[in-house]
Amino acid sequence: MEAILRAIKKKKIPANPAVVISNKPDAKGLNIAKKLGVKIEVVDSQDFKGERSEYDKKIITILEKYGVTPESGLVCLAGFMRIISPEFIRKYKNRIMNIHPALLPAYPGLHAQRQALEGGAKYSGCTVHFADEKVDHGPIILQSVVKVKDDDTEESLSKRILAQEHKIYPEAIRLFALGKLKVVGKRTKLT
Repeated sequence: MEAILRAIKKKKIPANPAVVISNKPDAKGLNIAKKLGVKIEVVDSQDFKGERSEYDKKIITILEKYGVTPESGLVCLAGFMRIISPEFIRKYKNRIMNIHPALLPAYPGLHAQRQALEGGAKYSGCTVHFADEKVDHGPIILQSVVKVKDDDTEESLSKRILAQEHKIYPEAIRLFALGKLKVVGKRTKLT
Protein backbone atom coordinates (compact mmCIF):
# COMPACT_ATOMS: atom_id res chain seq x y z
CA MET A 1 0.00 0.00 0.00
CA GLU A 2 2.76 2.40 0.88
CA ALA A 3 4.56 1.77 -2.42
CA ILE A 4 1.31 2.47 -4.29
CA LEU A 5 0.54 5.68 -2.38
CA ARG A 6 4.12 6.95 -2.78
CA ALA A 7 4.02 6.24 -6.54
CA ILE A 8 0.78 8.24 -6.78
CA LYS A 9 2.29 11.08 -4.76
CA LYS A 10 5.32 11.14 -7.09
CA LYS A 11 2.89 11.36 -10.07
CA LYS A 12 3.99 7.98 -11.43
CA ILE A 13 0.37 6.81 -11.33
CA PRO A 14 -2.31 9.16 -12.70
CA ALA A 15 -4.87 8.48 -9.99
CA ASN A 16 -6.23 9.91 -6.77
CA PRO A 17 -6.42 7.57 -3.79
CA ALA A 18 -9.88 7.99 -2.32
CA VAL A 19 -9.65 6.00 0.92
CA VAL A 20 -7.66 3.32 2.70
CA ILE A 21 -9.89 0.82 4.48
CA SER A 22 -8.61 -1.59 7.09
CA ASN A 23 -10.27 -4.45 8.90
CA LYS A 24 -7.87 -3.97 11.82
CA PRO A 25 -7.91 -0.75 13.87
CA ASP A 26 -4.19 -1.08 14.69
CA ALA A 27 -2.99 -1.71 11.12
CA LYS A 28 0.32 0.00 10.40
CA GLY A 29 -0.95 1.13 7.01
CA LEU A 30 -3.50 3.47 8.59
CA ASN A 31 -0.79 5.76 9.93
CA ILE A 32 1.08 5.63 6.64
CA ALA A 33 -2.06 6.62 4.74
CA LYS A 34 -2.75 9.48 7.15
CA LYS A 35 0.81 10.79 6.78
CA LEU A 36 0.39 10.72 3.00
CA GLY A 37 -2.88 12.64 3.23
CA VAL A 38 -5.26 9.80 2.35
CA LYS A 39 -8.55 9.39 4.19
CA ILE A 40 -8.87 6.25 6.30
CA GLU A 41 -11.76 4.10 7.47
CA VAL A 42 -11.77 1.08 9.77
CA VAL A 43 -14.38 -1.65 9.58
CA ASP A 44 -13.31 -4.06 12.29
CA SER A 45 -13.85 -7.60 11.04
CA GLN A 46 -14.37 -8.74 14.63
CA ASP A 47 -17.74 -7.00 14.55
CA PHE A 48 -18.92 -9.29 11.72
CA LYS A 49 -18.23 -12.77 13.01
CA GLY A 50 -18.68 -15.07 10.04
CA GLU A 51 -20.85 -12.58 8.14
CA ARG A 52 -18.67 -12.05 5.09
CA SER A 53 -21.38 -10.62 2.84
CA GLU A 54 -22.56 -8.19 5.56
CA TYR A 55 -18.99 -7.06 6.12
CA ASP A 56 -18.49 -6.56 2.39
CA LYS A 57 -21.74 -4.56 2.12
CA LYS A 58 -20.30 -2.16 4.70
CA ILE A 59 -17.06 -1.90 2.70
CA ILE A 60 -19.02 -1.21 -0.51
CA THR A 61 -20.99 1.53 1.27
CA ILE A 62 -17.71 3.20 2.29
CA LEU A 63 -16.22 2.83 -1.19
CA GLU A 64 -19.30 4.44 -2.75
CA LYS A 65 -19.20 7.24 -0.15
CA TYR A 66 -15.72 8.10 -1.44
CA GLY A 67 -16.70 7.77 -5.11
CA VAL A 68 -15.09 4.38 -5.73
CA THR A 69 -17.81 2.91 -7.92
CA PRO A 70 -17.96 -0.20 -10.11
CA GLU A 71 -17.96 2.11 -13.13
CA SER A 72 -15.09 4.43 -12.24
CA GLY A 73 -13.12 3.02 -9.33
CA LEU A 74 -10.41 0.52 -8.59
CA VAL A 75 -10.13 -1.46 -5.37
CA CYS A 76 -6.55 -2.44 -4.52
CA LEU A 77 -6.06 -5.18 -1.97
CA ALA A 78 -2.78 -4.75 -0.14
CA GLY A 79 -2.37 -6.66 3.08
CA PHE A 80 -6.13 -7.22 3.26
CA MET A 81 -6.19 -10.84 4.37
CA ARG A 82 -9.90 -11.54 4.01
CA ILE A 83 -11.77 -13.60 1.46
CA ILE A 84 -14.13 -11.32 -0.43
CA SER A 85 -17.73 -12.35 -0.96
CA PRO A 86 -18.90 -13.36 -4.45
CA GLU A 87 -21.35 -10.42 -4.38
CA PHE A 88 -18.51 -7.93 -3.89
CA ILE A 89 -16.44 -9.58 -6.65
CA ARG A 90 -19.37 -9.50 -9.09
CA LYS A 91 -20.21 -5.87 -8.28
CA TYR A 92 -16.61 -4.71 -8.91
CA LYS A 93 -15.81 -7.22 -11.68
CA ASN A 94 -12.31 -6.60 -13.07
CA ARG A 95 -11.94 -3.61 -10.74
CA ILE A 96 -10.43 -5.39 -7.74
CA MET A 97 -6.68 -5.92 -7.92
CA ASN A 98 -4.75 -8.21 -5.65
CA ILE A 99 -1.11 -9.10 -5.25
CA HIS A 100 0.13 -12.52 -4.27
CA PRO A 101 3.71 -13.55 -3.37
CA ALA A 102 3.93 -16.40 -5.88
CA LEU A 103 3.73 -16.98 -9.61
CA LEU A 104 0.06 -17.85 -9.80
CA PRO A 105 -1.49 -20.26 -10.44
CA ALA A 106 1.26 -21.90 -8.35
CA TYR A 107 1.11 -21.70 -4.56
CA PRO A 108 -2.17 -19.90 -3.83
CA GLY A 109 -3.27 -19.21 -0.27
CA LEU A 110 -1.23 -18.53 2.82
CA HIS A 111 2.54 -19.01 3.17
CA ALA A 112 3.21 -19.03 -0.58
CA GLN A 113 6.95 -18.56 -0.06
CA ARG A 114 7.08 -21.53 2.29
CA GLN A 115 5.09 -23.57 -0.23
CA ALA A 116 7.61 -22.67 -2.94
CA LEU A 117 10.55 -23.71 -0.75
CA GLU A 118 8.88 -26.94 0.38
CA GLY A 119 7.91 -27.70 -3.21
CA GLY A 120 11.49 -27.36 -4.41
CA ALA A 121 10.74 -24.47 -6.77
CA LYS A 122 13.73 -22.98 -8.54
CA TYR A 123 11.81 -19.78 -9.25
CA SER A 124 9.06 -17.99 -7.42
CA GLY A 125 7.93 -14.38 -7.54
CA CYS A 126 4.76 -12.36 -7.36
CA THR A 127 1.58 -11.83 -9.32
CA VAL A 128 -0.81 -8.90 -9.65
CA HIS A 129 -4.21 -10.08 -10.81
CA PHE A 130 -7.84 -9.10 -10.95
CA ALA A 131 -9.63 -10.92 -8.14
CA ASP A 132 -12.39 -13.33 -8.98
CA GLU A 133 -14.54 -15.64 -6.87
CA LYS A 134 -11.70 -18.10 -6.17
CA VAL A 135 -8.87 -17.35 -3.74
CA ASP A 136 -5.69 -16.02 -5.39
CA HIS A 137 -7.20 -16.52 -8.81
CA GLY A 138 -8.33 -14.36 -11.68
CA PRO A 139 -6.93 -12.71 -14.80
CA ILE A 140 -3.20 -12.12 -14.34
CA ILE A 141 -1.99 -8.58 -15.01
CA LEU A 142 1.74 -8.68 -14.24
CA GLN A 143 4.23 -11.13 -12.76
CA SER A 144 7.82 -10.82 -11.61
CA VAL A 145 10.16 -13.79 -11.30
CA VAL A 146 12.54 -14.25 -8.36
CA LYS A 147 15.20 -16.99 -8.39
CA VAL A 148 15.06 -19.27 -5.35
CA LYS A 149 18.53 -19.63 -3.87
CA ASP A 150 19.76 -22.88 -2.36
CA ASP A 151 20.23 -21.24 1.04
CA ASP A 152 16.91 -19.31 1.01
CA THR A 153 14.71 -19.24 4.04
CA GLU A 154 11.07 -18.22 3.98
CA GLU A 155 12.17 -14.82 5.31
CA SER A 156 14.95 -14.21 2.76
CA LEU A 157 12.78 -15.28 -0.18
CA SER A 158 9.85 -13.19 1.11
CA LYS A 159 12.07 -10.11 1.30
CA ARG A 160 13.22 -10.40 -2.32
CA ILE A 161 9.67 -11.08 -3.52
CA LEU A 162 8.36 -8.07 -1.59
CA ALA A 163 10.86 -5.82 -3.39
CA GLN A 164 9.34 -6.98 -6.68
CA GLU A 165 5.79 -6.51 -5.37
CA HIS A 166 6.64 -2.86 -4.70
CA LYS A 167 7.53 -2.48 -8.38
CA ILE A 168 4.81 -4.40 -10.22
CA TYR A 169 1.75 -3.46 -8.16
CA PRO A 170 2.13 0.29 -8.79
CA GLU A 171 2.86 -0.47 -12.45
CA ALA A 172 -0.32 -2.55 -12.79
CA ILE A 173 -2.35 0.29 -11.26
CA ARG A 174 -0.68 2.78 -13.62
CA LEU A 175 -1.63 0.63 -16.61
CA PHE A 176 -5.21 0.41 -15.33
CA ALA A 177 -5.41 4.18 -14.75
CA LEU A 178 -4.20 4.78 -18.30
CA GLY A 179 -6.89 2.45 -19.67
CA LYS A 180 -4.29 0.02 -21.03
CA LEU A 181 -5.70 -3.20 -19.51
CA LYS A 182 -8.44 -5.25 -21.12
CA VAL A 183 -9.73 -8.55 -19.78
CA VAL A 184 -10.57 -11.02 -22.53
CA GLY A 185 -11.86 -14.29 -21.18
CA LYS A 186 -9.42 -15.33 -18.48
CA ARG A 187 -6.53 -13.24 -19.77
CA THR A 188 -5.54 -9.62 -19.29
CA LYS A 189 -4.21 -7.95 -22.41
CA LEU A 190 -2.20 -4.78 -22.70
CA THR A 191 -3.81 -2.38 -25.17
